[in-house]
Amino acid sequence: MSEGHRNEYLSRIHRAQDFIEKNLAQKLTLEEIAHAASFSPYHFHRIFSAITGETLYQFILRLRLEKAAGLLCQDVDRPVTDIALDVGFGSSATFARAFLAAFGMSATDFRKNRKMDRKDGKANADADPYLDDRTPSPQARRANMNRIPAKEPASIEVRDMPAKTLAYLRHVGPYAGQAGLFERLWGQFFQWAGPRGLIGRPGAEMICIFHDNPEITEQDKLRISLGVTVDPGTATSPPVGLLDLPAGKYVAARYEIDPSDYPAAWTYVMGVWIPQSGYQPDDRPCYECYLNDPKSHPQGKHIVELRVGIKPL
Repeated sequence: MSEGHRNEYLSRIHRAQDFIEKNLAQKLTLEEIAHAASFSPYHFHRIFSAITGETLYQFILRLRLEKAAGLLCQDVDRPVTDIALDVGFGSSATFARAFLAAFGMSATDFRKNRKMDRKDGKANADADPYLDDRTPSPQARRANMNRIPAKEPASIEVRDMPAKTLAYLRHVGPYAGQAGLFERLWGQFFQWAGPRGLIGRPGAEMICIFHDNPEITEQDKLRISLGVTVDPGTATSPPVGLLDLPAGKYVAARYEIDPSDYPAAWTYVMGVWIPQSGYQPDDRPCYECYLNDPKSHPQGKHIVELRVGIKPL
């Protein structure tokens, strides 16, 4: 398969994954997902598996379980059954069996293993599952949620944001502590976007979306999408695609930080501020919006907003 053809296939698979993620709580049919990817339903299963290394069923099940695991730790008083139904499981019994098989423990025990002290946001363990390659296994990461010390932002506010369209380049795989990876990805994206006049446009934002929780999802399956906001309907070509970010309320936390501070910043937003705020995360993706070029900063710091879609508890 030529590089151009492979990029076209990847772009279509990414559209299918985006459709699944957006509609995770709904009953998903093969026909709908294949249509979103512009593939024939007859061949779609085989194509999806060959490109992603997972069957379509495995991908949907994994996303539902990982979404549930995150909700178990974000909203500790919410009944497990409610969470199971909200992420698309038909019954609590089906969810219980699938969760035990994936995580090696019940959903209730998984929630109990959470070590975060919400009063001051400090971790009880000294390992950093984002940055420490010695973390022994995905199960160990999952069992030690929120072990990272929290870092308060310079400012934080709830903001009503309009819908945005992102022209994005996607990466699947590990990314923590890999500055060179992000430089390569941004360089590849700029090569595509620069000649099209999409960089430096008034009001345009540079964004990186994190589709998966690195404390839950296995490293080789982590997905990020980085790019720039564009006008709806902007023409793209593989490997760049278009992704809609829905309008609504977001918490926006502004930081001026070193690259190593990102995990602690996210820990504060997700593990300290949101649980005390009267809000909970909704189904929109969380992302980082980059507000400066770190190379032009006197200390090389990143000025960034961490944004999470929220709704009332």
